[in-house]
Formats: sequence, structure tokens, C-alpha cells
Amino acid sequence: GRATHPAGTQPPEGVMTSPLFIWSIPMKNGRSLVALATELERQLASKRDMIVPTGLMHHETAADGSTRIRVETPDGMKTYPTTELFRRQVADKLKIPFAYFERMRNEQAPLLDRNVDTWLHHEPELRMVRTLDGQARAFLSDRYRRLDNYDLCEHVLPMLQRLPDARFESTELTPTRLYLKVVTPRVQIEIQPGDIVQAGVVISNSEVGQGTLSVQPLVYRLICRNGLIAADRAMRKTHVGRMSDASSDEVTVFRDDTLQAEDKAFFLKVRDVVEAAVSEATFQQIAEKMRRTMGIRLKGDPVRTIEVVGTRYLLNEGERSGLLRHLIEGGDLSAYGLVNAVTHFAQDVDDYDRATEFEALGGRLLEQSKAEWDTLAEAA
Repeated sequence: GRATHPAGTQPPEGVMTSPLFIWSIPMKNGRSLVALATELERQLASKRDMIVPTGLMHHETAADGSTRIRVETPDGMKTYPTTELFRRQVADKLKIPFAYFERMRNEQAPLLDRNVDTWLHHEPELRMVRTLDGQARAFLSDRYRRLDNYDLCEHVLPMLQRLPDARFESTELTPTRLYLKVVTPRVQIEIQPGDIVQAGVVISNSEVGQGTLSVQPLVYRLICRNGLIAADRAMRKTHVGRMSDASSDEVTVFRDDTLQAEDKAFFLKVRDVVEAAVSEATFQQIAEKMRRTMGIRLKGDPVRTIEVVGTRYLLNEGERSGLLRHLIEGGDLSAYGLVNAVTHFAQDVDDYDRATEFEALGGRLLEQSKAEWDTLAEAA
């Protein structure tokens, strides 16, 4: 149907809108819904998927180190530049350590091409090659179920827009994932005087094999505009489907009319999970876990506490320093203060995917056992 613009949300003059999206103010992080819609529609026209027998694939490395994959098709040889993710997925499938893959690419290109072609052709099988803008972006199983971002948005955005006073707090499309983070102020709780949190939901998806399609509760803290992604009550859909009917001796290209999601009934389940994620009952349970962390004092050395967190959750030195800074500046040496330091630090992270991982880390901390919290609290 035609897009509608609630009062106060009319797009500025001259800004084009998409039939998929209502206008929204640009997000604090990421891009506006209009920009997201524009890019999704552009990608829809540009992307192509093929089921390719590996015996018809050939790897080539140019003098400048760039790589491409050549595919023998019924219409002749087609050449596609490859992304780093594509290279990683090829290396993983062929059991070539990626560090060695990259060393060959930079120092012994003919050796790399000979290695890849040898193993591609040694045990021929069908693989899905996903392309965008003429570039090979993913090397996946032929059983990979395509739950694509455009189809996802087409089905779930109307659900999200029906949430009471829905506010799209952040949306983004990275090279590997789509994110929709929505908050409804109708469901909110005061954790402590002046500290209000609101219920929301985050939906994410990857078209290139970098994660499941997931729906998770989102907690939005007004005082510092932090987002926390709850670890429990999540819905995840793996991208695995039935075996492809593709030919084993020629390339099968998926046309535009077959690029829609194969299981539209799945999106009806998404609706139910979205409603559950922002329900009073779910939000009360998450808020209670947050309140419990207030009673856990970090009695040890804050530097050591962050070291333990960094080791446990594989954080680099810069991330550990950022967490320590936010913990000290927050002035709350409790488990609750640590959780908020983690989610606040997410705002400092340039990479959107990594920032979202820190929002999810806040949720994982809430789920820690008493023994795990004791280790952090007593760190010295």
C-alpha cells in the first residue's frame, strides 16, 4: 500500500520516499529509513544468485593482489571480482588457513590460484554464489535459504509501525547485516528514580552467511540513550533450506521473480515474536534482572574487572580501555554500572556491527551466573 506519514513525520521537501517505508528522522546511528529503503531497492535490482558446480569455477589473482572468480556459464565465461568475505568463505570451505591464503595472495599468487582450483575441482559439488553490483560477495552452501533484506522489510515493517508510538531508534545496512532497532515508549519502567528504560525490539539479518535472521528484545535507557539487546527470548532462523534442484553440470541462475523469500509463512512467526518482545511480561522480567545487578558491588580493582571481562568476551585493548573509561566516568562501581558502561561504549564504536555486538554483550552480562559475577566483583 501507499506510504503514510503520521503527523510530525512528513519528509522534508524534495526528499523521495519509498513505498516500503514511512519517513523517520535520521537515526543517531546508522541511516534514515528513507536512505535504507533506497539502498535496499537499489540492491534488489543489482544482486544475482547462482548455483555453480565447483568444477566450473576458476580462481584468479591479479598483479595488484585483487582476486576474481571466473565461472563457465551457458552464455560464456563470466568474471566476478571477489570480496574479502568471499575469500574467507572459500578458504574456510577448502580448509586453507586464511592467514596462509592471504600470504599466498600477496606473495605467491600463482600458488594460491593453483591451490584453490585444485581443491574446487578435486571433489566437485554445488555452491551458491551471491553477487551484488557485479561482485561475488558470498560463497555458500546450495542449501542456503535466501531470507533477503528486502523481503524481510516488506513483511516486518508494517508490524513494527503498528507498535504503539513506534520509534525507529536506529537502522543500518552494513556489508554483512541489516539492523532494525525499534522502541515503543508505551512500555516503560523506572529502574531507579530518574532512570527510565523503554521496551523495544531489534531485528537483524545477513544475506551472506554471517548470522541468522533474529528477533530479540531491546531495552532502551533514556538517561544516556543506550541500547541493550536481551539475550533470552530471542527468535533465530537459520538460513538452511531444502536441497537445490539445480543442475550438477551447469550454472543455474536465480531470476528476479525467484528472489522472494521461500517461506513467507515464517514472517507470520516473526510478528508473534515481535509482539512478545515488547510485551509487559517480557519487559518486566528483563527489568528485574537489571535491578538485581544493582545489588552486586564491584569490590575489587576496576582495572582487573575489565581485564576479566575482556578475556571472557574476547575484547581488544582499545575496547578494554574504553570500557574502563566509561565505568569510571559513570561513577557506579556495581554490576549495573558495568552493564551500562558496556552499552554506553557501544556508541563510541565506529563499526556498526561491532557496536551492536556490545549492545548484545550488555544483555549477556545480565544472564551471568552468580559465580561469574562473583569473579568480576572480587577481581583483584
